[in-house]
Amino acid sequence: MERIASFSVDHTKLEPGMYISRTDGDVVTYDVRMKKPNGGDYLSNGSLHTIEHLFATYARNSAYKEHIIYIGPMGCRTGCYMLTRSLPHADAIRLVQDSMRFMADFTGEIPGASELECGNYREHSLPDAKRDAAAMIPVLEGWTVEDLQYKA
Repeated sequence: MERIASFSVDHTKLEPGMYISRTDGDVVTYDVRMKKPNGGDYLSNGSLHTIEHLFATYARNSAYKEHIIYIGPMGCRTGCYMLTRSLPHADAIRLVQDSMRFMADFTGEIPGASELECGNYREHSLPDAKRDAAAMIPVLEGWTVEDLQYKA
C-alpha cells in the first residue's frame, strides 16, 4: 500500500500551528495542530470531543459555511482536521483564529451534546476545551499563508 500523506510528515519537527496537510483539486485539508506530537501532553478525550462540536458548529455558522466540508479530531489527540472547498488560505486562517477565540470564550450548553444528538454525549469537557483553544490564540496570532507549509 502507498504511504498516506499525513504519515509522511516528520512529527519530530511538527509544532502547534496550522498547516496544509493535502490538496485534492479544490478541497484543502488543514492540519490544525494544537499539541506537539509525542510531547506527552495531549488533548483529553473530553476536550477534543467538545472542540469538535464547538469548532464544527462555529465554522458551519460562519461567513465561510458554504466552504466547510468537515471538521474532526485527530486520533492521536494532538489536533483537528478541517476540510474546505474553494476557500482562500487567508480566509481559512482567519476562520481558525476566530474559531479558537469563539471556543475560548464559549459559555452555555455545548451544541449537539445531548443523548439524542451525540453518540458519546457524556464525554465532554468545556473547561478543558476552553483552555486548549485559548492556548492556540497566541500560537496563531500573525499566522500567514507562508506559515501553512510544514517545516522540513
